[in-house]
Amino acid sequence: MGKQITILLLLLAAFAAKAQQAGNQVNNPRYDERRIVTYGFSLGAHTASLRLKYSDYFTTPAMDSVHSIEPLKKPGFSLGFIVNFRLADFFDARITPKVTFSEYVLKYNYIGTPPATETIESVGVDFPLLLKYKSQRRDNARMYVIGGITPSIEAAGKTNLEEDQKVLQLEGINLMADFGFGFDLYYPLFKFSPEIRFAFGLIDVTGSNNDFTAGIKDLKTKTVSIYFHFQ
Repeated sequence: MGKQITILLLLLAAFAAKAQQAGNQVNNPRYDERRIVTYGFSLGAHTASLRLKYSDYFTTPAMDSVHSIEPLKKPGFSLGFIVNFRLADFFDARITPKVTFSEYVLKYNYIGTPPATETIESVGVDFPLLLKYKSQRRDNARMYVIGGITPSIEAAGKTNLEEDQKVLQLEGINLMADFGFGFDLYYPLFKFSPEIRFAFGLIDVTGSNNDFTAGIKDLKTKTVSIYFHFQ
């Protein structure tokens, strides 16, 4: 995780430095003042995992065969739209509905036998509601911080089929807290904004009750994303 964040930071710094090299040529000097509402689209890549809390049952003799349950990180991507509202000189509100493709994996480490994994493929429809605070623009770049909440609906959702009751499932509704930062880089025809964002689930999404969840008290999602916004 640390290496990934370092690489993302270097990418953002490189984008910002390139924008500053434009010298005296200022692109779209009144871009942010022209309209109250602007639109765009977004491409994202992320790593997703689960935050796990053991239940008291995990410490009982019935769970002696399980050494640990380990969440694994898996890559994914998202596609979305941007509706941005200018509230003041340095504040924006934005809605960025998107479709997110993720995998969540738990690795069960057993004592005396090989480990096993349970994988959940997720297609989520997310509705981030975000507040953006921007710095003063310098030439063709400005930095910003962003945060808010993201309700999410699982497109597939858990099922009540008998065979699905024997595997790990997640609930069909989630709520996440988002925060991050990025750069607005101004070009002659558009604004490009690379952004790093962290999302932490606020509610338990455990959706099945079987051997795979016997030692688990709750599961919450965790995502680290890099977005490329075009407006």
